[in-house]
Amino acid sequence: MAAAETDRDAPSALCSDFLNFSAKDTAANWLQVSNLPKEVYQHLACYVPKIYCLGPNLNPQNEDLLAQLLLQSPLEWYLCGEEPSVGLAKLEQSNQPSQLCGHVFKVGEPTYTCRECAADPTCVLCMQCFLGSVHKEHRYRMTTSGGGGFCDCGDTEAWKKGPYCQKHEPNISDSFQKDPLVNISAEMIARTYNVFSIILKYAVDMLTWDKEDELPEGLESPARGNMYYCMLFNDEVHTYEQVIYTLQKAVNCTQKEAVSFATTVDRDGRKSVRFGDFQYCEQAKSVIVRNTSRQTKPLRVEIMHSSVVAHQCFALRALTWLGQIIRYSDALRRILCQVGLQQGLDGENSSLVDTLMLCDSKMWKGARNVYHQLFMSSLLMDPKYKKLFAIQFAKNYESLQSDFVKDDHDREFSITDLSVQMFTVPSLARMLITEENLMTTIIRTFVDHLRHQDLQGRFQFERYTAQQAFKFRRVQSLIGDLKYVLISRPTEWADKLREKFLEGFDAFLELLKCMQGMDPVVRQVGQHIEMEPEWEAAFTLQMKLTHIISMMQEWCASDKRVLIEAYKKCLSALTHCHSGFTDGEQPITLSMCGHSVDTIRYCVSQEKVSIHLPVSRLLASLHALLSKTEVAYRFPEQLPLSELSPPMLIEHPLRCLVLCAQVHAGMWRRNGFSLVNQIYYYHNVKCRVEMFDKDLIMLQAGASMMDPNHFLMILMSRFELYHIFSTPDYRKRCSRENANKDVVQQNNTLIEEMLHLVIMVVGERYTAGVGQVESSDEIKREIVHQLCIRPMAHSELVKALPENENKETGMERVIDSVALFKKPGVTGRGLYKLRPECAKMFNLYFHHYSRADQSKAEEAQRKIKRQNGEDSVLPPPVLPRFCPLFASLVNILQCDVLLGILGAVLQWAMEPSGGHWSESMLQRVLHLIGMGLVEEQQHLISSSEDHDTSFNFTLKISRPGEAPGNTPSILALLETLQNAPHLEVHKDMIRWILKTVTNIKTTRECTASAPPTDSSGHSQEETVRDKDKAERKRKAEMARLRREKIMAQMSEMQRHFINENKELFQQSLEELDVSPTSSLEHSPSSCDSALVCVGPRRWHAGGSERRQMVTCILCQEEQEIRADGKAMVLAAFVQRSTVMSKNRKRPPHNPDKYDPLFMHPDLSFGTHTGSCGHIMHSHCWQRYFEAVQAKEQRRQQRLRVHTSYDVENGEFLCPLCECLSNTVIPLLPLTKTTCSDQPDLSQWLNITSLQMKALHSAHKKTNCAEGANTGSVEGCSSPHGFKLDYTPKNPYSSTIKEMLTTFGTATYKVGLKVHPNEQDPRVPIVCWGSCGYTIQSIERLLVDEEKPLFGSLPCRQDDCLSSLTRFSSACWTVSSHTTVQSHFIRLFAALVPDSRVENIPCILDIDMFHLLVSLVLSHPAVLCLDSSGMSADTAQLHFLHLVTVAHLVQILLTSIPEEVRMEQESAGAEREEEESVCMLYNTLRTHLGRVLCFSWLREVSSGWHLWHCVKAGILPYLRAAALFFHYLNGAPAPPELHALGAGEWEALCGYLCLPSNLVQLYNNNQELMEPLLQRWCSHPGVLQSLQTSAALIGFPRESNYLIELPEDYSALINQASSFTCPKSGVDKSRAPTLCLVCGAMLCSQSYCCQTELEGEDVGACTAHTFACGAGVGIFLRVRESQVLFLAGKTKGCFYAPPYLDDYGETDQGLRRGNPLHLCQERYRKIQKLWRQHSITEEIGHAQEANQTLVGIDWQHL
Repeated sequence: MAAAETDRDAPSALCSDFLNFSAKDTAANWLQVSNLPKEVYQHLACYVPKIYCLGPNLNPQNEDLLAQLLLQSPLEWYLCGEEPSVGLAKLEQSNQPSQLCGHVFKVGEPTYTCRECAADPTCVLCMQCFLGSVHKEHRYRMTTSGGGGFCDCGDTEAWKKGPYCQKHEPNISDSFQKDPLVNISAEMIARTYNVFSIILKYAVDMLTWDKEDELPEGLESPARGNMYYCMLFNDEVHTYEQVIYTLQKAVNCTQKEAVSFATTVDRDGRKSVRFGDFQYCEQAKSVIVRNTSRQTKPLRVEIMHSSVVAHQCFALRALTWLGQIIRYSDALRRILCQVGLQQGLDGENSSLVDTLMLCDSKMWKGARNVYHQLFMSSLLMDPKYKKLFAIQFAKNYESLQSDFVKDDHDREFSITDLSVQMFTVPSLARMLITEENLMTTIIRTFVDHLRHQDLQGRFQFERYTAQQAFKFRRVQSLIGDLKYVLISRPTEWADKLREKFLEGFDAFLELLKCMQGMDPVVRQVGQHIEMEPEWEAAFTLQMKLTHIISMMQEWCASDKRVLIEAYKKCLSALTHCHSGFTDGEQPITLSMCGHSVDTIRYCVSQEKVSIHLPVSRLLASLHALLSKTEVAYRFPEQLPLSELSPPMLIEHPLRCLVLCAQVHAGMWRRNGFSLVNQIYYYHNVKCRVEMFDKDLIMLQAGASMMDPNHFLMILMSRFELYHIFSTPDYRKRCSRENANKDVVQQNNTLIEEMLHLVIMVVGERYTAGVGQVESSDEIKREIVHQLCIRPMAHSELVKALPENENKETGMERVIDSVALFKKPGVTGRGLYKLRPECAKMFNLYFHHYSRADQSKAEEAQRKIKRQNGEDSVLPPPVLPRFCPLFASLVNILQCDVLLGILGAVLQWAMEPSGGHWSESMLQRVLHLIGMGLVEEQQHLISSSEDHDTSFNFTLKISRPGEAPGNTPSILALLETLQNAPHLEVHKDMIRWILKTVTNIKTTRECTASAPPTDSSGHSQEETVRDKDKAERKRKAEMARLRREKIMAQMSEMQRHFINENKELFQQSLEELDVSPTSSLEHSPSSCDSALVCVGPRRWHAGGSERRQMVTCILCQEEQEIRADGKAMVLAAFVQRSTVMSKNRKRPPHNPDKYDPLFMHPDLSFGTHTGSCGHIMHSHCWQRYFEAVQAKEQRRQQRLRVHTSYDVENGEFLCPLCECLSNTVIPLLPLTKTTCSDQPDLSQWLNITSLQMKALHSAHKKTNCAEGANTGSVEGCSSPHGFKLDYTPKNPYSSTIKEMLTTFGTATYKVGLKVHPNEQDPRVPIVCWGSCGYTIQSIERLLVDEEKPLFGSLPCRQDDCLSSLTRFSSACWTVSSHTTVQSHFIRLFAALVPDSRVENIPCILDIDMFHLLVSLVLSHPAVLCLDSSGMSADTAQLHFLHLVTVAHLVQILLTSIPEEVRMEQESAGAEREEEESVCMLYNTLRTHLGRVLCFSWLREVSSGWHLWHCVKAGILPYLRAAALFFHYLNGAPAPPELHALGAGEWEALCGYLCLPSNLVQLYNNNQELMEPLLQRWCSHPGVLQSLQTSAALIGFPRESNYLIELPEDYSALINQASSFTCPKSGVDKSRAPTLCLVCGAMLCSQSYCCQTELEGEDVGACTAHTFACGAGVGIFLRVRESQVLFLAGKTKGCFYAPPYLDDYGETDQGLRRGNPLHLCQERYRKIQKLWRQHSITEEIGHAQEANQTLVGIDWQHL
């Protein structure tokens, strides 16, 4: 009770305080007092608890209002010394606005960075600044912000050029920076200082306060209550579900309330879940703690006194207020910074800013956000204090990071996230490195947190616990900070910077030493490894450090002294690492080809080996940099090059490469996947730059300092192949002794890999420093080799190239010089294709090819060469020269050991059998020989200038072997192999080699004998070439003759077959022939009555047309369609649709009571039927469907996931095309009709009206006397020949009747969303409605696609319409006849008003085409009672005439706009039409004038205008009617309707048996029509509709289109970023989603916007689809740039968005950030899917193709 009373008293107590309070007086009082802090605290102690936290639910609006009046207002008065609004305005006026924009980004807001001008990728602009800057013309990248961070416009250090947008451009006058404090008075400065220091201190004290039950000194309120809050805090451990479940138990609230609690806790970081006395709150706390402590640490809950919570609420408000006040003036901002950073009494780290930072991890999310925002708008916006803050931040860096590692909130909520704002500013970063030793601090902090090391001090990640893994993820953010610090290289170096950088480099080497040799592996022999070892952590670390290592190298390269020092340090670190490795490995001596070398015995396949060698690799990079920067040549005396031991340098990288080779050879299979994955990443583009590539450079560096023979022998020894090549005949001996295929196979692969490595060591020269190249050459070469595989899209190329720290690949600079771009079509993407002249750069053994890439590239290049009619040989490309430091590498090609190896392989290749060599081994040998020759050619060309011909490869390969073996020379071997039949594949290459040798010899002789002329070489080449040409020509001729012979044989065989099976072919030809001729026979082309589809004169089908043969797709049996035969059915899909809706606001009807007989012209929803056009027997389909059902039941027991179809709803996939279907339509033959003398309209109307009367009274009697026998129905005179008690015989076979019921019930169930009930009187109505709606929607489609009415539909739609129309005309036979008759009575009464029939809508509320279809299709139920011989055709024609007149009236009443003053002169015929339409219009005006007291319709003087509107308005109806009667009666359409053209109107009217001046229908039967017209107009509904003209539907109805989208995607992102969640109001929506049908923006994928739909919680999108699209929705997920299709609750798929970048690619997830623009073709394609009702089908196909889509909970989107 107590609580309630205090609650009730509070407002009144407040009111009196409130009324007597004056902010001005309070402020004046404060100016007088001596101890201001005490006074202000007393004021807060008195008022804060009266305003805040008075009940269980906080009321922010009220609280903020009162806080403004009672608390902030006096502070503002005191600050300004006058009325705050005046004082603050003055301040704002005198303030000089900052050039920094400082706009803080909201979540999801678009940010832009310029790829040409930004200093680094963290420099971003907001949309306004970007649009006003020079960068929008450059190459820019667009992303969405994660919130926080601000716009860098105006920061000169952030941009290489164009730092200001137009808005922030500085004036010339205020170019020098003056102190902002000079603009305000000293008294004001003092007052501001006082207020700020008191309020900031108060806020800091309250937010860092950790006692729950008492307040800081000076704030204790005299009237203290005893109410408490049970406060629940956020953590990142527990899920939403756990929290919701726990809260429901603890504070017994509903699911909805619990969801709202959980959402708030997640957003603000804390939320009170209970309010009351201590005991009451304690009880809730214990339940929460008990429930959440089982698996993890429990949720944090605290019981806090209401006054503490109140002061904390105001503390947050106070910080926000400070942030608002300092916006008025830079001077105020500076004072606040001063107050914040002023050291307190406790000395070091005691300022208020320090206190906040160091308590960061103890605060809740909401408090952190508020004070981070304040820091950003104050400290980071003032250049002077930004520097001081950065220093404090760096001093506290270690403890801040330690807090962050222990804290469980994400980095975006941590103060450490502000590092990006300071460390990326180059001047600040350098200052922090030199003064605060920041680089060393970061690295040391990082190493300290990874304290998991083995005995040698290496990192050890195995058996990582979850806790350690979490910590490891946290620590990685430190690497990010290091990257920020290093991101911009210094241009000039001070000594202090050198010293501190090298100190940091030392620390970095310590880190790399811990990684050198980590995660070593040993080959498993015999048994498979039991536990896959942990390998990911080490590679994660490697990937994170990749860019840091590259940046360190760039820093080193920018100063020669730093480079020399770093090189020395790295070398000593490597030596230190090695000293621990080489113990116990015994020395051995290898000798071969007269050379010998000392090395150690080491087998990769037996010892430990590690992939991680960062120290070796760093040394390799620095070694290449020595060469690139020419330091090695200018200061050799300062470098320890002479002390290097090349074998030590190459040892570990070589082991690593041998490991890869052995894994390829399958020797490490038993080591499981972890090793395979490591090898994969070692070569992968993400890691290879600092792994594989550097190992190769290290090998090159080592080899360049060794005797090549020694290098190769060590290589063979490590590959464990030395014995094979050093012992003659070793292979033969081996194969005799042990025929173990595996070993032979392994050795072959190892030899291949070793040869490949030699090719790479000699041939990879595209690294600046190794070869004489620029970095752009390296990128060009990468691109060329990627495009040699196949043409690629821009994004594929980007993925295949390594990115630098700025996420740039450098590709755009060079791509156009090597490739051509081809734009995409409606699907697919733009592709780059290699320029033909670049193909000569192709190297088959390019070091970054995987094996698959290599074989694809080889095939593609050979194919291109063959197409161009060239030789398909792929010779080695011409390579750039080596740099002097690496120049000796070419000698490997001509050294004895290599020639020995090549000779040995060629010898083996002489024997075709015995698998001791492989094709690819030989191919590599030939490639190496080719490399030697190309190298020699290059030497000859360049040596003509410098006469140095030390490289003589041809000489070496022409020499035979030494005495004992007397092996033939390599050249001789090649001559022999040239003609070996088993080497057909390599013949081209061998021939090319021999030709090149000849050329080189000739050139040498020429240069030796005579002055250099080139002719002889040429002629030589030409003769060879001519021979080649002749040879090729001969082959081509033979191939042509062979082809012709084969073709002749085939056609002979075909002729035989036809002769033998004559009767078969005859039959099929006749069938083909039958259709065109017969239609001509029957087409009454000779007589005037052209083709007519309705009425007694209509075209009648002959026997052959009526016969229709179809084949069942399941049993392949042919069957004629007959009324009494087996039923054939068409797979169909029925769905509700709003595609043509003109009113999406109409509330959904109650399915049980709704009467769908009359369709409203706004077509607010309809039922659409579509089909894939595949035909089955009904019994085959039933069997198939039962099998699907059974399978589904079994599957449900096994796996509880959805399939793409829902069997319980009758869905299945078409057995042939897997198209989603949910029912089948029976196929029916055309109905026969009789012709006799037929009554005209007036007679017919009389007869029909009489029949209606009779029927009406008969129905009434039946209803009155259910069960009582009333005898015959004599009371009402029934017209002649009309038998009321007659029951017609159903013409259809039982299976067809069953199928009629099946389809009717399915349509009813889907169309009305009800349970199936075949007895329901609405079944036939829904079927007629579906027929009408489907025809209307197809007619609209044809108009919009500008296709003719007939002949352009695909056959699936054609079959669907034909069977749907015929089904609808037959569905009455399986319904109760009296029901259908009563429907007809009501439908007829809409045209011919009848006083006995009630509740008939007025003609403005009826869609006339639906009325026509329903009348025509329901009339047979009445006609069957009539034996007077009246035909259905007559009735159809009269219905058409009557409905057409009604539609004319409808159009004249609703659709005549203001006329445009443009009189058209009309021809005679048109005159008549115009006059008659004017007469009809005036008649209507008089009728309406009688009913309404004023004339509703405007006077229209121009008949042309009227007739024009009428024609346009009625055309869609006539086109739909033509389609309907065409399919109903089977009359072929006239040729004019098969093409688009001018004669459409006349052709349509003729085909429908209507006069082309439609008003004649009224004029010719005026005495009949006049009363009808009068009754239509006097219907009360007409007046109502006309008076509320907003709801009137005009004709022709505009087609619906998807909404218009902006051309530039960032406009959409901007729109979405300002969209807040409609439910929770404050929250920015995480997944704003745009409905493309109606343009609504929704908050998708979140708890806050879930609603209940049919007893299930669904997300905002799913709920919206039911309101807007009858269950089908098309959405654009703005932040993901992804189109989402939804159908029902369980079906959905993602679809490519219509936005493309300049390279013709979509960017789903906005990962690449290229600017996106709308592609109209693709948007039209999505629109077409929607208009064709194919969305559900598209989802079905997508889900079948991609099973992961099935598992997504679409209903929660």
